[in-house]
Amino acid sequence: MDRKPRRPALRVLAAAVLAATAALGAASPGATAADGMTAADGVTGAGPAASRVPLRVATYNIHAGAGQDDVFDLDRTAAAIRDLDADVIGLQEVDVHWGARSDFTDEARELAGDLGMRVFFAPIYDLPPATPGGERRQYGVALLSRLPVRGAWNHEITRLSTQTPDPVPAPAPGFAEVAVKVRGTLVHVYATHLDYRADPSVRRAQVDDMLGVLAADSGPKVLLGDFNAEPDAPELARLWGPLADAAPGGGKTYPAVEPVRRIDLVTVSPDVTVTAAHESGTTASDHRPVVADLLLHRGAR
Repeated sequence: MDRKPRRPALRVLAAAVLAATAALGAASPGATAADGMTAADGVTGAGPAASRVPLRVATYNIHAGAGQDDVFDLDRTAAAIRDLDADVIGLQEVDVHWGARSDFTDEARELAGDLGMRVFFAPIYDLPPATPGGERRQYGVALLSRLPVRGAWNHEITRLSTQTPDPVPAPAPGFAEVAVKVRGTLVHVYATHLDYRADPSVRRAQVDDMLGVLAADSGPKVLLGDFNAEPDAPELARLWGPLADAAPGGGKTYPAVEPVRRIDLVTVSPDVTVTAAHESGTTASDHRPVVADLLLHRGAR
């Protein structure tokens, strides 16, 4: 695992966080199918296809388990995620004992159990219980993985709180990272949810903060998230170069029915090759998920 110095973060051992979820089986069907790809299949990038490792990733704002119809149905959410057939999925708007809107469910653990995946939940907010003796109320992002996880971190980035009166931008947690092994190749995968307000200044600061975190890691990187801005927004400009949009010609993602904005993005470092990407038309949330098939250079550490 990469042990380079990092920006301040809330660190946890992956084993402690992930042990309660189901053990994973062998490689995913998607990864197995990609093994036979050759240069003749139209894949671009340096080196023979045999030296590359396939990985399918996805990003999905799950709207706290409510569909476009605003009906809470976590089974429907799980089915939509299962249909993506991804090895690692970044989730946004995840409730953990948060409130009545999601029946005080631990959505991160429930989804991981239903899907047979490991999970790392990174709270943005961690509030006292709604009732004495209850569970703490948490809301944030999560990363699901059916691959071995070597480390997990909840990093701080600039945020403007929705939970305090008269907030000012300040560092706060909720930028998730996991380091996963893909057939011997280590890749860092991050999940983010950027500020939704019309003023782009907080998003611009968040981009700078995220790039600082990514710079501390070596090897292939994948940043997944709800950016609350389209790729050509000025506040996202600094991302492009260190990262690339995996689906520059992709469809809109928000709202899920008749979407008008592409704000849910898969982005990758230059040493990652994108072979395919698409958005799903599911209405299990008010956002559409985005899936990308990637190739990593074998043996990155």
